[in-house]
This record gives sequence, structure tokens and C-alpha cells, in this order.
Amino acid sequence: MAFDPRDPVFLADPYPVFDVLRAEAPVHWHEGLGLAVAVSHAACSEVLRNRAAGRVWRDKEPASSFVAFNLLHQNSLLENEPPRHTRLRRLISAAFARGHTERLRPWVRSLADSLVSSLADAIKADGSADLLAHVAAPLPVEVIAELLGVPAADRNRLQPWSNAIVKMYEYALPAPAAVEAEAAAQEFVDYLRWLAAERVSAPGSDLISDLVAERDGGDRLSDDELVGTAVLLLMAGHEATVNVVGNGVLALLTHRSEWVRLVDDPGLLPTAVEELIRFDAPLQLFERTATEPTTVAGYELAPGDRIAALLGAAARDPLVFDSPARLDIGRTPNAHLGFGAGIHYCVGAPLARVEIAAALEALVTRLPSLRLAAEPRRRPEFVIRGLRTLPVTTN
Repeated sequence: MAFDPRDPVFLADPYPVFDVLRAEAPVHWHEGLGLAVAVSHAACSEVLRNRAAGRVWRDKEPASSFVAFNLLHQNSLLENEPPRHTRLRRLISAAFARGHTERLRPWVRSLADSLVSSLADAIKADGSADLLAHVAAPLPVEVIAELLGVPAADRNRLQPWSNAIVKMYEYALPAPAAVEAEAAAQEFVDYLRWLAAERVSAPGSDLISDLVAERDGGDRLSDDELVGTAVLLLMAGHEATVNVVGNGVLALLTHRSEWVRLVDDPGLLPTAVEELIRFDAPLQLFERTATEPTTVAGYELAPGDRIAALLGAAARDPLVFDSPARLDIGRTPNAHLGFGAGIHYCVGAPLARVEIAAALEALVTRLPSLRLAAEPRRRPEFVIRGLRTLPVTTN
């Protein structure tokens, strides 16, 4: 069974298709995508950990039309393999290790509480409101902006940049969207070069200041690497968190017993966060390229062959998860692959968990009677899975 990543019926619920594919074989060739796709948990884990299948960046062509977009990825931690990846991760992890997650934890909880308060006010005024617009979308943008030290007056520019750039990861992207993505990438590059220069002369407590200052002997991040790191943090941090919160709250409200369970026992927040990442994965596909002859679950790959881990399919594998189609906020253990695996495991995972937990805690504490007000609208993309709107009420 093939699937069309543009089919609205498939996008509404891809998991039954993944179940059929997984029952047939752990890896399939997908003609439309032009690559192999791994659908079992074991095969996806192997894709992510196989050192003979790496992240091999290919410039978006024509390269002269996508200078900024390509620059971001040429210098990204995510798009490089050892030895450069090892060096980048060492420098970036050292900067993160200066306590940024713990520094932001109380601020994130306060921010989430404030955003949920604004959602409650909007519901009181109008009868219903969009949870994405009031909570899920602004929360990660504000957190990443605070992490990077972006001045308050400039923060409203971050989300449009991220939204435009990530569309480049979809398949069969319309030409106008690609032009918009490059324009956003160039504006973001220019802005971050300016911000980094500001932090050289006036350092603060933010991550940009630490990235600028981080040294390992005589080594440090280049200007392009610093820009690539900051953009990766925004795009990965924003897109993942907004969609975990959106997809996750939708799952809770449509599985009412689990919402009530969390309202009654907020101590389940840590396992709830992991379960919501698993249940409706915000990132459905992660691509790798064979750098030498290798196999994944018996599927042969020659150098240059591409293979993708379908993370949403891995998350519903019954060999790993009991009753995988059931939402269980107390599920443990929970071996989801939502933050990746191996050397490309998400460096921002601890901060993402803090954000998601803060949003859920504020919602169940302040709005325990929350429910859907109307049918949500889903984004028409496959790779980045999320909602456009999530109308809610307390009536």
C-alpha cells in the first residue's frame, strides 16, 4: 500500500496506513517520495543510529536562488556528520550546559500561565477561542526568543520566518512557497548576524552570548555556524513544541478520560509529555543517506541511496508499545523516537519537555473543563504534522 503525502484523507489520520505497511515489511520503497521508508520501530531506530547512513546535505537547486537557505543547512548541527558534527555538538552542548534550561524553567511556567490566562479571557469574552493562537504558537517562540536573547520588539518576526522556512522540508513544494522560504532565510541570517555582533560588544545571560564566547582551546563557532545553530533552535524548537501542544491537547480532548485523568493527577505530567510526543508525532519523517553499502532491516542500500524513518509509524509499533492506538498518559516505559536517536538526538529536548509540561499544567489547572468548540483545521503538510486551528471552550 502506497500513500500520497498530499491526500487530505491520509493527512487526517495516517496511522491505519502505517499499520498496514508495518504488517507487510519493515522497509518499503516509496515511488512518489523517491526513497525507501522504514515503518517499524526497530527499522526506524536502525536508520537513526546507523553510522553508514548519515545526514548528507544536498543544496536546494538552483543554489544561486537559495543562498541563505543552503547556508543555514550547510552549517547546521543537524545536517553534518563527524568529524564536523562532533565538533559542533561539543561547542553547542557546552554553551547549553551553562544552565539555560534551569534558568528558563520558572520563566516558562509563568509565561504558560499568562498565555492560558489570555485564552481563558478570550473564551469568556467570545464563548470560544483558538488554543493554537493563544497558547501553542506563542509559547515556543517566546521561549526560543528568551533563550537567544532576542529583544522584545523583534520577537514577532520569528514565527513567520520559521513557518516560511520549514515549508521547504515538504515534498512537491510550490515555487512561490520556495521563494518565500528563501526570503525568510535571508532576513533571518541578516538579523542573527546583527544580533551576534551586538552580543560580542554587550554580552548577556542568553545563549547567543554563550555561543559567541564558547571556546574549546582555540576552536569556536564561526559566524555562519552560530547563525545555523540559532535558526535550527528556532525551527526545531518552535515547530516541534507548537505541534506537540496542539496535537496533544486535541488528543486529550478527544480521549476525554485521559484529560480528566491529568486534571485529577497533575503528577502524571512527565509521562503525559512523552505520551503526547508519541501518540501523534509532530515530525513524521526524518531522512538519511547511505554513505557506504549497508542494510536496514535487511533492505539493501547503496552509497547515495536515501531512506527515511517514518517516526509516526514507529510510534504505533505493537512490538514496542502495548495497545499503541490507545492514548495512555501514564505509559511507561515509552521508547518513542520523537527526539531522534544516536548522535543527532535533539540537543534541545530538555527545554522542549519543560515547555510542553508547563503548557499542560497551566491548562489542566486553570481550565479543567476545557473541551472542543468546533472541528480543528489541520495543516496540509505531511513531514511537519500539526493543526492550523484548535477551537476550544469551557461552556
